[in-house]
Amino acid sequence: MSAGRPNYFLADLPAEARLTPQMVTEACRNLKSNRAKFLSERTTSQIVQILSNLAEDWLDPNYPYRQMALTEGPAATGFPATTLSSGLDAFFRQVTAENLESLVVQELGHAQRLDGMVATAQESHARIMATASGPGLLVHIAAGNIPAPTLMSTALGLLIRSAQFVKCASGASLLPRLFAHSLYDREPKLGSCIEIAEWPGGTADFEGALFAAADCVTATGSDETILAIQRKLPPHVRFVPYAHRVSFGYVANEVLSRQNAQEVAQRAASDVVCWNQLGCLSPHLFYVEMGGNVPPEKFAELLADELARREQDEPRGPLAVQEAADIAAKRGFYQVRAAHSKETQVWQSEGSTAWTVVFETEPQFKLSCLNRFIFIKPVKELREALDNAASVKGKVSTVGVAAPFQKMQEIAIQLARWGATRVCPLGKMQEPPLTWRHDGRPALGDLVTWTDWEL
Repeated sequence: MSAGRPNYFLADLPAEARLTPQMVTEACRNLKSNRAKFLSERTTSQIVQILSNLAEDWLDPNYPYRQMALTEGPAATGFPATTLSSGLDAFFRQVTAENLESLVVQELGHAQRLDGMVATAQESHARIMATASGPGLLVHIAAGNIPAPTLMSTALGLLIRSAQFVKCASGASLLPRLFAHSLYDREPKLGSCIEIAEWPGGTADFEGALFAAADCVTATGSDETILAIQRKLPPHVRFVPYAHRVSFGYVANEVLSRQNAQEVAQRAASDVVCWNQLGCLSPHLFYVEMGGNVPPEKFAELLADELARREQDEPRGPLAVQEAADIAAKRGFYQVRAAHSKETQVWQSEGSTAWTVVFETEPQFKLSCLNRFIFIKPVKELREALDNAASVKGKVSTVGVAAPFQKMQEIAIQLARWGATRVCPLGKMQEPPLTWRHDGRPALGDLVTWTDWEL
């Protein structure tokens, strides 16, 4: 934390301070006590107002915590300030009173469901009332790739009145910490119901202390990470995992007119550039239908032009040596192919690994090495794309689609039956609405416990 900021959280401690399992246990005890005193009796409307006001603060360019995020964030996260600014805007624009209230009604059926015993019209007819309660201590095991999911998890935890312990990946606590500090400054009593800490994953004694105190654990990470955490949890602890997911885009030929193709390429570039393509909602490739006025290989060229332009306004930023080496190696592989066959073409940034577009007629799904490395693959129809994406079936989060409105419903139904859990317009893949059902599951419903009262 910046010099002069108080050490409210374990992650604020200076580097020379030694974190111990006993400190984790004591922190959990304090969180539960503070929840009982300061959080559990708050109403939904009060929490909604606090969160929406806090979001307005973060959208203000002069807000000190936003300025700290943009000043300190590049070194801490690897994202340049322009990428952080765009990502924070996209997230906090969704955190409005209207959206939060809609989420509660969508998931729990009644705006006051978290406040006490209430009934919908159907429940009244059946002479039933019900309430939903959040866990006493909600633990989040956060991934270190992008910050928005951790901020969202924290906001949801406040909404259901749970004390929260957010365990961040090593070196990834800055933005969650700044968000928690901003809450602490606005509402100190609520801020005391949140703890932020970081340590290397798999540290058994710390995890043992944390999981022993938890009532519910959420975790975001690789399949291996999720399985390892699940094995360590006590039987009574509810587990809400978000394992590895991938996403891709689909462009129908009807939108590839000479008038529209550039706009579609711009929207596709937005999905590649957002969070440097590192989130589960970022596309690994775009399937592009043949038969349009602009063929798929020309669309690839338009996308390359747009990524080159975006690099001027929103540069990707530096990479670790190994990440840059992976991109260089993949580029080299496809450049060799392109030199021997017209079925492969490569466009790339000159003198850097900032962006890469690979056009390949072979339609098999390919995982990108990310950081603005994208594949374009031509197909005749959606069924061909889905058949060639069989290797990731059941692991696809989002499909961004560019298609005429009259064709969208058919595409959405086909994708839903195939197993995709979110279909959205191209250009909005990394901007899900607040009411989004993460991986096809209810965001609040997975966390709460229901109590029915039969009259």
